[in-house]
Amino acid sequence: MKKIVLLTILALGLASCGTKSGEQQSVSIDPKETTASDLKTYELNDLLSNAESLIDKTVKVRGYVTHTCKHSGKRCFIVGEDQKTSFRVEAGGEIGGFNRELAGSELEITGVVKERRLTKEYIDQYEKEVNEQKVEEDGSAETCEAELSNIQEMRNWMKANNKDYYSIYYMNGISYDVVEE
Repeated sequence: MKKIVLLTILALGLASCGTKSGEQQSVSIDPKETTASDLKTYELNDLLSNAESLIDKTVKVRGYVTHTCKHSGKRCFIVGEDQKTSFRVEAGGEIGGFNRELAGSELEITGVVKERRLTKEYIDQYEKEVNEQKVEEDGSAETCEAELSNIQEMRNWMKANNKDYYSIYYMNGISYDVVEE
């Protein structure tokens, strides 16, 4: 559960609408030979619970749009029923972009589950940058404290799971439908 909460916080912090050079993986869509109607539909929390076994597989996920990137529309973030866990979806395939009017809508998105691994070295560098930013800031250090707490949680998860990386899962979108009630 901590991993899912951390994914939410980290995904929003590290995967903002603007992309730093070298941080974004390219969006490549391979919908395979499967038709959309043959795919299993996951609720977001179920998808994240099984994400490690779903990497590079085409699936459907349902969630509520909390944010679309206003400049490019190339990303949206969805949450599950509990609204505690956020998941990033990259536009691709038939998705030219996500318009801002989708905020609050429930979508069923077809796409390929992907993983981005944050190495120990990357996390160390990130912590160094946060600490440097903390020194430069003028009183808004609580943001830095939250980021440092997230970094420690990532390290705790890596140690508990005997991993030398921290996984962030996301989806390369192929298509979506608005779920009508």
